[in-house]
Amino acid sequence: MNKIDHQLPDKGIEVHLNGEPHLLPFNCTVSALVRSLPVEPTAVAVERNRTIVPRSLHEKTILEPGDQIEVVTIVGGG
Repeated sequence: MNKIDHQLPDKGIEVHLNGEPHLLPFNCTVSALVRSLPVEPTAVAVERNRTIVPRSLHEKTILEPGDQIEVVTIVGGG
């Protein structure tokens, strides 16, 4: 399926978040997505289409229809 198939007129875009379909508003950034999740934004790593998105680019990276997003919580401990 190509990216155009994931655009939903008047509703936003569909991405796959951790393997599941997820509806997002148009022009949604990685940062906005992370803030919408029940996680601590400073304790996650985000991968977009198999590439890690550096935290410094979360505000500038706009998600596109069909993107494959993985959000992983970083757990510390010993």
